[in-house]
Amino acid sequence: MLTVSNLSVQFGKRVLFDEVNTIFTQGNCYGIIGANGAGKSTFLKILAGDIDPTSGSISLEKGKRMSVLSQDHFAFDEFPVLETVMMGNKPLFNLKKQLDEIYAKPDFSEEDGVKAGELGVDFEEMGGWVAESEAGSLLSSLGIKDDKHNLLMKDLDGKAKVRVLMAQALFGNPDVLIMDEPTNDLDFETIGWLENFLANYDNTVIVVSHDRHFLDAVCTNISDIDYNKMNQYSGNYTFWYESSQLAAKQRAQQNKKAEEKKKELEEFIRRFSANVAKSKQATSRKKMIEKLNIADIKPSSRRYPAIIFEQEREAGNQILHVEKLSKSIDGEVLFDKIDINLTKGDKVVLLSKASRAATAFYEILTGSEKPDSGDYKWGVTTTQAYLPVENSKFFDNDLSLVDWLRQYAKTEEEREEVNIRGFLGKMIFSGEEALKQSSVLSGGEKVRCMLSRMMMTRANVLMIDEPTNHLDLESIQAFNNALKNYKGTIIFSTHDHEFAQTVANRIIEITPNGVIDRYMSFDEYLENEKIKELRKKMYA
Repeated sequence: MLTVSNLSVQFGKRVLFDEVNTIFTQGNCYGIIGANGAGKSTFLKILAGDIDPTSGSISLEKGKRMSVLSQDHFAFDEFPVLETVMMGNKPLFNLKKQLDEIYAKPDFSEEDGVKAGELGVDFEEMGGWVAESEAGSLLSSLGIKDDKHNLLMKDLDGKAKVRVLMAQALFGNPDVLIMDEPTNDLDFETIGWLENFLANYDNTVIVVSHDRHFLDAVCTNISDIDYNKMNQYSGNYTFWYESSQLAAKQRAQQNKKAEEKKKELEEFIRRFSANVAKSKQATSRKKMIEKLNIADIKPSSRRYPAIIFEQEREAGNQILHVEKLSKSIDGEVLFDKIDINLTKGDKVVLLSKASRAATAFYEILTGSEKPDSGDYKWGVTTTQAYLPVENSKFFDNDLSLVDWLRQYAKTEEEREEVNIRGFLGKMIFSGEEALKQSSVLSGGEKVRCMLSRMMMTRANVLMIDEPTNHLDLESIQAFNNALKNYKGTIIFSTHDHEFAQTVANRIIEITPNGVIDRYMSFDEYLENEKIKELRKKMYA
């Protein structure tokens, strides 16, 4: 279907890809993974023809059509929504334009009639007469209501534009579908729809995503960029992650016999296949299980940060009491009359359809903002640590990372460089990297520094606003595991389904009409029909 031959990419002295050879075949979904900066997005741009490689070639099978999820949210501002979607199938859209131009002629001739008839046959074969209704149906599935279908793109908000561009990419059943971070700016329900759509999609999908739940739901193969090469593995992200961890463990067990190791790997595949067989995405899981192979299980060179949250002292049972808390910003009611009691051991995922609501809630609880009305009280035995979604004010200085982190040390012992370097080393800042200036850090590096700061406080309550922002998959996985193992209380908001499902034991949704509060798993919350109805009412 799509063949990559001897692909090399070099920017100056920096080599991204060196003689990469791989094939993407029909009926499979490939998740492209790699550390930040490995070249995932660059690789997709090369496949799409937006960037030329230094050497090598990309070959799409003759007669096949490729579609790419557009990253430019303003490119179609002057076009109607429905037309923007139909542009996703360029051959069909161009044919429609030709027909429209012929029929619009004031001096329509017999020759024009013959030409229109010939084009009409092609148009019908391509499904042109039902294209508009199919585009409308796709938009509706993605949450764009009928009354918006004829608006100009510039009249939609950012989140609606993302959905229209998604419909454009999916429109017309492309043979190869390329998507870079498709779940960005989508809510959990829309992501769920997309997961089911792609898991049962019969053509080729190539995707980059930091959303592990999404990669697990749709991928039949993982394409790992490592050491300037690309290696293909059968299975989804979790299979790749768990199998590479197992292989690394086995490599360290030099005394274990080869036969025992082989048995352990076979048992791992058997257990994994049984779990996958129970998942909802029927087509995708069958394709994946058929191909799982011991030969694919290899250790990864990835470095995972060592994130460990400890408590200086254990909190009592009463953690937080919130009473009648309300907040509006710019005339928008974010939440109203919120009553909550948190007790020790609660791990709460905080939800809201208003993107600013969770952040405003945390800012009130940390004393940075005042509520419009209501009050809150922390338990006397609690100590809190907060990871904000916006952290730039913490890095508005030229301190080295060692001196930056030293600001947050509590004791003389903690201020010693060997101790500070220990914390930074856990976050993969070792040697000279620990002397970097804090003002020049990337988004992911800043979050890792903020995590070092949180770890140093040894708090018994953690508040975390969008923990996965800017982080690579390795850091997300390590952070997720750390919160699962943490013995204290957590309140966190996230767009990462896997994070919410594996960490939370309680769901609290703050709305303009009060609070929904349930002790249950995240998946149970999303699937509960009574809660679905209640959520509609709370946002009405």
